[in-house]
Amino acid sequence: MTTDEPRAPIPNPASRLLDTVVREEWGQILAALIATFRDFELAEDALQDAIVTALDHWPRDGAPDNPAAWLTTVARRKAIDRLRRSQMDREKRALLPRDRTIDVDAAAILDEHGAIPDERLRLIFTCCHPALASEAQVALTLKSLAGLTTREIARAFLVSNATMAQRLVRAKRKIRDAGIPFEVPAPDRLGERIDDVLSVLYLIFNEGYLAAEGKDVVRAELCGEATRLARMLVELTPERAEPRGLLALMLLHDARREVRTGADGAIVTLEDQDRSRWDQAKIRTGVAVLDRALELRQPGPYQIQAAIAALHGEANTAAATDWAQIAALYGRLLQLQPTPVVALNRAAAVAMADGPRAGLALLADPDLAERLSDYHLYHSARADLLRRAGDGWAAAGAYKRALELTHNRGERLYLERRLAEVGGG
Repeated sequence: MTTDEPRAPIPNPASRLLDTVVREEWGQILAALIATFRDFELAEDALQDAIVTALDHWPRDGAPDNPAAWLTTVARRKAIDRLRRSQMDREKRALLPRDRTIDVDAAAILDEHGAIPDERLRLIFTCCHPALASEAQVALTLKSLAGLTTREIARAFLVSNATMAQRLVRAKRKIRDAGIPFEVPAPDRLGERIDDVLSVLYLIFNEGYLAAEGKDVVRAELCGEATRLARMLVELTPERAEPRGLLALMLLHDARREVRTGADGAIVTLEDQDRSRWDQAKIRTGVAVLDRALELRQPGPYQIQAAIAALHGEANTAAATDWAQIAALYGRLLQLQPTPVVALNRAAAVAMADGPRAGLALLADPDLAERLSDYHLYHSARADLLRRAGDGWAAAGAYKRALELTHNRGERLYLERRLAEVGGG
């Protein structure tokens, strides 16, 4: 049975390299194993076994020249050992493609240069097969490709850990039992899965851009992974606008990544960021990608979000930001995606355009307040608007509620600082 976490803990300083390799190469290694064995749980268990073996060997014998290839080879051997020990060995073998065999040398999984075959795009489309429920598609890809923990994915979906764990188990077993093919669909079948693939990449990027848990606000490797996969998807679907819109959105957000936290690790809000340190090359590239998407005349939500990010990126100062236009764009986005998080963002934009009381009126909507009652960013946004409106007592209560729901150190530092400012520290 697979563990809840996607990777074994790295307990000592001598294994820091292993920690880095696992964080950066998890998705590619696992995708290569799934491509061979067509079994998510077997691949995950085998990779965990390989990590445990590395913890024993690397500190004693030294790290290999190609750590990712070493883990892949050992994981493949571990998977073969598991199959041979299993009473279901024969049934498992029948699931393997005819042109592959588990009896060849384990290094056969690598290409002629000793690199791991890049099977990640196929893995995304396998996870996003129409036979799976939409939420299961996204969750499974986040778990398998990006290496997010069940807890992190549960927080992204605002559900319990137990609910998410059950969803993941059912999805993996359905892929195995139904024989869902491990492939990128033909062009005439891309449409049925492209929206779910875009959702997967967006959530991977968001988890990297604002990590749900831990001491790091930003997990750069997840941002980079999502952006790289978005580029691959654009190359695969050149006549579709929304993949370009998503790529533009990622680039425009990522351009601000380096200044999103201060020296102490606390979040720095958009209005307080040092804009001279924004990555202007990424902003220009993001705007160019967005322009190309708009030329295709296929409007969609990712292009709208990218347009909002472009307005931020092209403003020389916070005061020069066209908040009225941003609020209008959020209004259009809310028509396409009537979700509580979009409504929250629109309220924040309206507050910047028309004053904090206008934003607070939108946040006071009973349905929105109920649906986001356990979402820390709702309470944080409300607290900020109350502070700006001069209601320090109410702001303190909202900041305290946001702190109760926040697990990221950088966000906590920001909230604690604001709470002290309004006299609630």
